[in-house]
Amino acid sequence: MGAVDKAKNKAEELAGKAKEKVGQATGDKDTEAEGQKDQAKGNLKQAGEKVKDAFKD
Repeated sequence: MGAVDKAKNKAEELAGKAKEKVGQATGDKDTEAEGQKDQAKGNLKQAGEKVKDAFKD
């Protein structure tokens, strides 16, 4: 299930980047901040997956 989780986390990060860009383009600070938050969540989850992988060996 690790590969699926990694893909979901990366997708969340990329969706956050897109949301941030939309917020910047439209001047919507709330959308921009939400995009940044989504990116951070995706990055944190990816880091967690890397830690799990390190302990599997």
